[in-house]
Amino acid sequence: MGRRGPSLVPVELTGTQRRQLMRAVADESDAAMAQRARLVLLAAEGASNTEIADAVGLNATSVGRWRARFVAQGVAGLVDQRHVPAGRRGRPLAPITVSEEQREVLGRWCRRPKTAAGLAMRARIVLAAAEGLSNQEVAQRLGCNSATVTKWRRRFVERGLVGLSDEYRSGRPRTISDDQVEAVITKTLEELPADGSTHWSTRSMAQAVGLSQTAISKMWRAFGLKPHRVDTFKISTDPNFVDKVHDVVGLYLNPPERAIVLCVDEKTGIQALDRTQPSLPMLPGSPATATHDYIRNGTIDLFAALNVGTGTVITRTNHRHRTLEFRKFLDLIANQVPDDVDVHVILDNASTHKTPAIDRWLRRHPRFELHFTPTSSSWLNLVERWFAELTNKKLRRSAHRTIKDLADDILAWAETWNDNPRPFVWRKTADQILQNLARYCQRIINSRH
Repeated sequence: MGRRGPSLVPVELTGTQRRQLMRAVADESDAAMAQRARLVLLAAEGASNTEIADAVGLNATSVGRWRARFVAQGVAGLVDQRHVPAGRRGRPLAPITVSEEQREVLGRWCRRPKTAAGLAMRARIVLAAAEGLSNQEVAQRLGCNSATVTKWRRRFVERGLVGLSDEYRSGRPRTISDDQVEAVITKTLEELPADGSTHWSTRSMAQAVGLSQTAISKMWRAFGLKPHRVDTFKISTDPNFVDKVHDVVGLYLNPPERAIVLCVDEKTGIQALDRTQPSLPMLPGSPATATHDYIRNGTIDLFAALNVGTGTVITRTNHRHRTLEFRKFLDLIANQVPDDVDVHVILDNASTHKTPAIDRWLRRHPRFELHFTPTSSSWLNLVERWFAELTNKKLRRSAHRTIKDLADDILAWAETWNDNPRPFVWRKTADQILQNLARYCQRIINSRH
């Protein structure tokens, strides 16, 4: 009473067979094969022959026959052999001739790990067809549909190796118009969020214009917009800016003969910081760790003079940076540079560099000449680049319990630097710097109109 139709032949599918049947169901070129694949899939789910017959539009007897054929022969048993002449199976075969050069390329596509899976399968199809196998035999060997074999076999005969490549696909039609893109970009550049925020986020912009967050992100990347970032700048107001740039850059690019060029500056207020708990070293799978809070143990000032030609550095630490300390540092420089060369010192416009005491010192040392960078233009002083190295490679992660430990650590690091000095090379000419600045000023002027 609970059983309908002919006796059921149990159907069990392997993963490969299930994939072959699913491809056959999706293939619209062979409706009969798709119908048989569908009935086998239903049989594997436990459906009776009568239920399958109602679902696929066949009678129960035909369902039982194809079901038994699949159990006996696999996917190949679903192919209709009634009208195939003796000694011939499958569709008419297009003759396959593969040259030695083509065979080498096809073999390379099959073996290379980075070859696309689809291209590797097509290469295997052609190589198998070249052995004289029928479409059904190739499909059974490679676990694909016979229609797929027929398609790529024909493409190879017609176009050779080029025919195995994917043809251009137009892809999904655009869902966002040019007007919508223009509206987003204009809103990003000219408006601020209605909630009073200082800048847009992808989420707030998506909500404002009714698009997805992903679409906003793609538009901003395409136009190089980064609302979350702000770069800092300051244009010098020094009336002698142009002359000073030419003077300082000229010393970098064309230093005088029998002279030393030194870049001098102070790094003030260096803090002796100690972590509140011991730091942990780096381990496989985890970085080094340190507490976010620290204890301040005082500050010191560092005087440094970078030799532009050799990259060596003269250093001195002090507790203060008054004119007295700067004059003592000049004495240190005078004692360490050769007596028979002129010394050109590049430095900023700090008040301690222009006092009467420094003027008197310069009159007693006529071989010294000071060259001042423009106001608010510390980027022209190469010693700032050395200070960056000191900060990144020594100060940022170190811990010091006293200012004496900090001073000793800085001086030791400077001595190590001088053992293998690396000079910093200035590339830009004065004219290039001024041209870049002029373009930047023009952009600022245009953005305000």
